[in-house]
Amino acid sequence: MKIKQKVAVFLSSETTKNSATLLSAGVMVQVIALLIYPIIARVYSPEDFGLVSLFLSITGILSLFATAEFQYSIVLPKSESKAIACFCFGGFITLVVVALLVCTIPFSEQIANIFNAPNLSEWYWAVPVFVFLSGIWTLLNYWYTRHKQFRSVGRYQMTQSVTNAVSKCAFGYAGMLSGGLILSAIISPFIALCVSIARTFKGDLHSLLSVRKEDCKLVAKEYKNFPKYSLPRALVNSVSRGLPILLLTPYFGLSEIGYFGMALTLGFSPITMISNSLYQVFYQKTAEQVQRRESVRSFLCKFIKTTLSFIVPGFALLYIILPDFTELLLGEGWHVSGEYIRIMLVWIGLTAIASPLSYIPDVFQKQKIGLAFEVILVSVRVIGLAIGIWAQNFTMAIMCYSIGSAIVIFTQLLWFWSMVTEYEKGIQE
Repeated sequence: MKIKQKVAVFLSSETTKNSATLLSAGVMVQVIALLIYPIIARVYSPEDFGLVSLFLSITGILSLFATAEFQYSIVLPKSESKAIACFCFGGFITLVVVALLVCTIPFSEQIANIFNAPNLSEWYWAVPVFVFLSGIWTLLNYWYTRHKQFRSVGRYQMTQSVTNAVSKCAFGYAGMLSGGLILSAIISPFIALCVSIARTFKGDLHSLLSVRKEDCKLVAKEYKNFPKYSLPRALVNSVSRGLPILLLTPYFGLSEIGYFGMALTLGFSPITMISNSLYQVFYQKTAEQVQRRESVRSFLCKFIKTTLSFIVPGFALLYIILPDFTELLLGEGWHVSGEYIRIMLVWIGLTAIASPLSYIPDVFQKQKIGLAFEVILVSVRVIGLAIGIWAQNFTMAIMCYSIGSAIVIFTQLLWFWSMVTEYEKGIQE
């Protein structure tokens, strides 16, 4: 009976319900993506996928400047007026960054030549548009997280996924192969953002119009550690994740990058979607528990054990079937992507554990050490890629990059646990 009662309590808990809301949306998103990739992989060429991978790597880095990591501060204040000020100050940063990016459009050809990708210049105008949409959604995402409106987050994810799938197919069959994937990357978040705002503006979002200038100045000073330490840390992390695309494209071309980009998509998209969903729920829950000086160890320990119980047997099976499976799924020639995923499996598995817990340095205000970890990670990754470039071997570059990433992430996990242990000792005294 005790076991049944514990299970009943677990299933009825707010954390479980919130996690289930986001995870169910995440699962549906991945199902849609899995169904669509066998279609678009037979329409678009590896070069087309290489171009969109390069575009997303560049905008992924630039999008971090759009909020200066100020979105994390929205969850923390007890005062609602302060939370509103955090949102609006983040929105101001987004507008400034987008305006600066618009000024770089005249130099699109020179920027494209740096990456040896002439087609990028034709679609460079989309960079500030993507960054704007990304910045606004990031702020809204954490506003919803603060108010536990996880259905709104799930609705955005579903709308974006469906729109993205439909638009990719539509542009592909219409013959817009070179930029169809990039246009889809802009249209889908725009429509999802419009749907999200339309459904929530009259309610909770309406309060965002009541911001005071004095409150914005106050929160800018109070939460200065986010742009001071979290932004550099996130930038280093984003650069290090985008390094294979950014550094290898000039040496190996868009076709090879297309195969690798597909491997990253198939390997990390399910992990990233689930991790982001768990991250939001865990961040809100842990921040709340720390505010009340409650224990967090058992909750985090349970997550790690559960994740490992799925990853170890699942990834062992994937290692055996991946190359054949990817070719069966995507078509002739795409087995190369499966071979790349197989090389990255340990790195992917450790990321599945570490990503949902990466908020821990922010909760315990250890952003400075977190930045140091990211600097070490990017340094190790640069060395790994440099070895592959020197040897003129793309596979070796990916292997060295993955091994280095796995070692640093495992060390980072040990650091997360040491922070939790130190906190537990503090609340017991």
